[in-house]
Amino acid sequence: MYKICLVEDEVNLNNLIKNYLEHEGYEVITIYNGNDTLKVINDNINLWILDIMLGDDVSGYDIIKKIRENNKDVPVIFTSARDQDLDKIIGLELGSDDYVTKPYSPKELILRVNKLISRVYGDSNNMIITYENYEIDTSKREVKDNGTEVKLTTLEFDLLMLFINNKNRSFSREEVLKNVWGDDYFGSDRVVDDLVRRLRKKMPNMRINTLYGYGYRLS
Repeated sequence: MYKICLVEDEVNLNNLIKNYLEHEGYEVITIYNGNDTLKVINDNINLWILDIMLGDDVSGYDIIKKIRENNKDVPVIFTSARDQDLDKIIGLELGSDDYVTKPYSPKELILRVNKLISRVYGDSNNMIITYENYEIDTSKREVKDNGTEVKLTTLEFDLLMLFINNKNRSFSREEVLKNVWGDDYFGSDRVVDDLVRRLRKKMPNMRINTLYGYGYRLS
């Protein structure tokens, strides 16, 4: 499992991006300021997401300099609310691999993360998770049942990964909505029941337990 260090001082955004990354199968370390980030510079991090302005006396620029002293190849994505060409140029000169301007779509950021991980680590990104008789390829977003492909929609696969990454954890319908559809979804939480029904039909050996009046749990 690849480890990502997310350095973002906006707490709500930090939590949101952390959820998206974890649903993709990444291990995520979250940090909210520059000084705390310097304490984990030497940790085994596979990708960094750095906000440039962090609210204390250590900026994303300071952090990437320290990162590059230890590792010249680990991918780094800068994020910033300032859409200035000079900021992007400085970031690239310091060794960043990508630059995302706020506000951004979490899914866009995830696509960039996946692309960088694939480019830097190649085929080693093909992580296979097994559950019962299923093989789940998290990078290709493919599922096989005893070698036969199970065709899932994007939402079905996202729901599958939510359960797989959180076995034995109970989720309310509202939590499933937030994690699979995102914070910008408006509508009935009964769409969760329909999505679970479809996933159960396609993957009948999944032990998805119904918690009546609350939600679901994978055991």
